[in-house]
Amino acid sequence: MKNLLFILSFITIQPVIAQESSPKKVVDDFFSAFHAKDTTTIKQYCHSEIILQTIANTKEGNKLESEGFSDFLKSLTTIPTNMKFQEKLLDYKVEIDGNLAHVWTPYEFYINDKLSHIGANSFTLYNDNGSWQIIHLIDTRRRK
Repeated sequence: MKNLLFILSFITIQPVIAQESSPKKVVDDFFSAFHAKDTTTIKQYCHSEIILQTIANTKEGNKLESEGFSDFLKSLTTIPTNMKFQEKLLDYKVEIDGNLAHVWTPYEFYINDKLSHIGANSFTLYNDNGSWQIIHLIDTRRRK
């Protein structure tokens, strides 16, 4: 009887665990491709109508900036091969409601192993027939 209860509880919990990990995996895979400057793979995780935005803390104050997806991809290809960059994700907060998910990831950004800036990413994803896609990415950027 105990084994039956364990199996039943595992079966009912398993879909929730799988659903919660899927948006996180998309974000992880997105960053793996980002660090590899693999624009073809990045496209696989993003909806064709993705919105990219940044809230930058500048001398003039906070500014909301938008960037076209094709411009973002092009900028990755122009990074010099001798430049090392890493966006180190410090945490994940994943929330899911049906086909909508939100992933919040505070980060530190390093260029050639030196801290450049810090901030947080906010990913909005939707589930398109079993495949999570990033539809909106906004981040903050500020000096530490």
